[in-house]
Amino acid sequence: MAFGVVAALFSALCYGVASVLQSKALRVDSAGPARRAPLRLILKAGFAGGLVLDTAGFAAQFTALRIAPVFLVQAAQAASLAVTAAVAGAVLKVRLGRRDWIAVGLACAGLAALGFSAGAEGSVRTTLAFRGVLVAAIVLLAGLGRAAGRLREPAGSAVLGLVAGLGFGVVALAARAIPSLSPLRLVSDPATYALALGGVVALLFYARALQLGGVTAVTAALVTGETLLPAAVGILVLGDHTRPGTAPIAFVGFAATLAGAAGLAHFGEVRQPAVTVEGGAGRR
Repeated sequence: MAFGVVAALFSALCYGVASVLQSKALRVDSAGPARRAPLRLILKAGFAGGLVLDTAGFAAQFTALRIAPVFLVQAAQAASLAVTAAVAGAVLKVRLGRRDWIAVGLACAGLAALGFSAGAEGSVRTTLAFRGVLVAAIVLLAGLGRAAGRLREPAGSAVLGLVAGLGFGVVALAARAIPSLSPLRLVSDPATYALALGGVVALLFYARALQLGGVTAVTAALVTGETLLPAAVGILVLGDHTRPGTAPIAFVGFAATLAGAAGLAHFGEVRQPAVTVEGGAGRR
């Protein structure tokens, strides 16, 4: 369990630092006489380093989801914005106001409370039907995202951000639900395809949302979608639980983490240029 907490925190650290490295590389690139081609941009040391950290972050997140409660792991992903804010202040010379530091403190305190209260991951084995539902959920989200793209602003981008967050939530549930990591089981299990398709769908809709609307509203909607749904399913379906007598602490910690992430949503902007240059984003 302790290793799961460490893996979740390490993934948040990787994602937060990666977004700052990518943002710094993009700022330098945009200052040139002409914006470089996507391949040349990806090969830049700072941006490539960010991609490496994104990969390490996903590996740590996947590991954490296999051994720790979903609500703890997903809250840590939301709190990666606190890492982004802190590193951006030092590397990008972004001045953090009082509200920003309060939000950072809330996110960190909330994670500490969740780490203290989290019990072992649930031992419930998922059924084939449940894993099939995850694939169906991705198809449904794809349809909802297409419909949301026709809405007027600012509703359209906010709904797209929420759909993207729900997509990443399904990805987290799929990572947890995969019954075996053997190659033969992976290629034949619906959860594998829910994970892969969910990641693509969520990335595309997040990119589109950032192109249409304000990064603060989009990122806040995404954080809501990628934390609340997986947390609820983890508790109600997968058997995740807190340590005896610590449920109120976990609830307050979860709420504080989300509040801190919402207060730092504008720091999701460091990923926005990556969307316009290469048509995608780091993790989100």
